[in-house]
Amino acid sequence: MPSGGGAATASRGIPAGSPRRDARIELTLLNSFELRCDREPVPLPAGAQRLLAFLALHDHPVLRIYAAGMLWLDTSEQRAFANLRSTLWRLHQPGYQFVEATSRELRLAPEVRVDFREAVALAHRLLSGSADPGDLDLDWGPLARELLPDWYDEWVLLERERYRQVSLHALETLSERLAAARRFGPALEAALAAVSGEPLRESAHRVLIKTHLAEGNASEAIRQYRFFRKLLRDQLALDPSPAMEALVEGLTIR
Repeated sequence: MPSGGGAATASRGIPAGSPRRDARIELTLLNSFELRCDREPVPLPAGAQRLLAFLALHDHPVLRIYAAGMLWLDTSEQRAFANLRSTLWRLHQPGYQFVEATSRELRLAPEVRVDFREAVALAHRLLSGSADPGDLDLDWGPLARELLPDWYDEWVLLERERYRQVSLHALETLSERLAAARRFGPALEAALAAVSGEPLRESAHRVLIKTHLAEGNASEAIRQYRFFRKLLRDQLALDPSPAMEALVEGLTIR
């Protein structure tokens, strides 16, 4: 934060160190890590980034001993707790609160907006069938992004794969809903994002082919089928499933 931030906060009648109720705190975990307060980036050391990300990936309070043990695996319990205390101190920003801490538990402050959590919530609404028409107009771009791609902690790898699967299913469902509403352009974009996320995923290619057919573009459907068939044979020595073959049955395929 810029120097003098505490004095500026105090001049607005908010004691230094007290969280501002009107603060806009945004944590980005998709594609890269970034923390912004009132749209200004906040530089953090690696340990502080990891603690915020760890808490953001849990939607419930976590025990201090669990957080310390997971984040500092290769140190003694005493050193891990010391690192945790130091990291919490480094996260102090006058006028902002990132973490709520008790003597036993930690959790991300509810004021912190997390792009990952919002994307997961959208994905679950789509997959559960509880999405309303307005959800189709939301920015679904985060569903096509990767969770902390350059991080290799085990707790990140597990969550990354879980998010990848959920987001791919959600993109396919989104494409189908958009196509049903005859919004073929966005439907194709969502299907292509699913294909890009996993090029060998047949269900994504089927959704894309269905959208081409619904729009009346049989030639595009054939082209996509041929592309997937060749990719599957070249990469895995497999043929498309009967479900895929049924989609293009009756069309001219060579």
